[in-house]
Amino acid sequence: MNITFLLMAQYGGKAIIPVEQACQDYFTHLSANKLIQKLSLGEIPIPLVRMEASQKCAKGIYLVDLANYLDGRIDAARKELDTMSR
Repeated sequence: MNITFLLMAQYGGKAIIPVEQACQDYFTHLSANKLIQKLSLGEIPIPLVRMEASQKCAKGIYLVDLANYLDGRIDAARKELDTMSR
């Protein structure tokens, strides 16, 4: 199953997901401000999309970038399980 299509359905076909929504859905352990900080520092390897050059502008995550990140986390979990199963 392609996670990109699942995210497209979840977010109604939006290309850019607001940081607050992605935080609520996938980074529940973080506040939106903390997620923005981690994205900006590269601690979470997803590009942060700024709608303007302003610090106060709307910020989001490109749906395909989120899908790729989630795919990577799923792959890491599977590898961890394989290691533990041996």
